[in-house]
Amino acid sequence: MYQLEEEAEADWWEVEALYDLCFSPGRTALSSYRLRDGVPTVAALCLTLRQDGEMAAAIRYWPVEVGGEDALLLGPVAVHPTHQGEGLGGLLINESLAEARRLGWERVMLVGDEPYYRRFGFKKLDGVVMPPPTNPDRVLGLALKAGAWDKVKGPVTKATGA
Repeated sequence: MYQLEEEAEADWWEVEALYDLCFSPGRTALSSYRLRDGVPTVAALCLTLRQDGEMAAAIRYWPVEVGGEDALLLGPVAVHPTHQGEGLGGLLINESLAEARRLGWERVMLVGDEPYYRRFGFKKLDGVVMPPPTNPDRVLGLALKAGAWDKVKGPVTKATGA
């Protein structure tokens, strides 16, 4: 039986170990991590999924700004290799996006594979520029409120005050 919960402070290193397993320890060299460095997560959206007490999957979000407008940066989302193909990543994405809407967030973005994230409503963001070296075709967004990305363009930067 799976247990879905908000990530607790005590989960931090276990989630980090899952991310290292799924993405390699070198993941922190990616440009998206520069936007996360020193910035607290959006805790209410960071979720863990356990099976029989063992970490099966996790998702995190950070605040960012795009052209001066607030946005969420989704990721990483990871599923332990022994649980891949069970729909756990999709469950975490759907649950966290529903909560983001409920909390009043208007837009969310990520760097990822469009064919996978398209099923959640994400599409390529034209004019939104991640720090280099990021392939612009992998910069995807989802409007949680109708039209939220319509006039939002420019560089993605750390959230103000971070």
